[in-house]
Amino acid sequence: MAIDILRREFIFTLGGAAAAWPISARAQQPAMPVIGFLQPSSPETYGPFVAAFRRGLTEACCTEGQNVAIEYRWAEGRYDRLPVLAAELVRRHVAVIVTPGSTPATLAAKAATSTIPIIFAVGSDPVEIGLVASFNHPGGNLTGIALLDTELAAKRLELLQELVPHALVLAVLVNPSSPTARSEMRRLDSAAHLLGRQILFLNAGNEREIDTAFATMVQRQAGALLVLTDAFFISRRDQIAGLAARKAIPVMYPRREFLSAGGLISYGNNLLDALRQVGAYTGAVLKGAKPSDLPVLQPTKFELVINLKAANALGLEIPPQLLALADEVIE
Repeated sequence: MAIDILRREFIFTLGGAAAAWPISARAQQPAMPVIGFLQPSSPETYGPFVAAFRRGLTEACCTEGQNVAIEYRWAEGRYDRLPVLAAELVRRHVAVIVTPGSTPATLAAKAATSTIPIIFAVGSDPVEIGLVASFNHPGGNLTGIALLDTELAAKRLELLQELVPHALVLAVLVNPSSPTARSEMRRLDSAAHLLGRQILFLNAGNEREIDTAFATMVQRQAGALLVLTDAFFISRRDQIAGLAARKAIPVMYPRREFLSAGGLISYGNNLLDALRQVGAYTGAVLKGAKPSDLPVLQPTKFELVINLKAANALGLEIPPQLLALADEVIE
């Protein structure tokens, strides 16, 4: 009897210890790395781009919810919130911060930390605005994709002038909160002068101001509109394309995503592919690569996409030379 009692006590003690081992082991395992995702738009409008980022991340190493977590911070169109949101991610001790498709978000992250790796996709020259030392040797805690949208602004204006050759006044939609707005406006001013066209800059930093800008275009009899590259404008693509259709204004867009909302014509790089590359670079950093050793990538292809359905609705005939240049024609 005494032996049986001792045996039961031994089994009970052993069983209790065995039950405790997995819990203790789990507590000693390293925590799942966390990615900070900082974007000035909203999750409702940026969903396809988030999916592209996750795809690149999975291809490189990690799947959200399985071996990596993502903390999302959305500024909902208010760029003044970005420094606060970046500081939150730094306090969260994330392993890496990604700022896809946004120069303002990248600048806010850079100001918040000099040690946490930052992977960006920006439309401006990252050397010119002080993000990296050079394309081949970034030199600090930042690297990513340079989309070169600032450099494409003049080309977009030229294509717009070919689309509507008789338009004497060309309007440009500008977000005054963008840190690259002044640079793009200078380039466009020079390009418009060479084309012999008057340019009308219209500021729009919120939904109401977009409505006002279109009303001003009609009042000033602008013949066409160029939308500058900006995360806020991408998030409001349905509103902008809808107003363009109702006001019967031909619009050149920086991204093909505007054409999915009914837009007329776009010229630029593939943002979905850029976000996939941001995901791949993020995975490389999680596996141990240093941003300073990862060269800043640049797009190798720019797409001219034309929406014939939108052109027909505007009663606009696309010049044959533009159709011949188009990479894709939507009918």
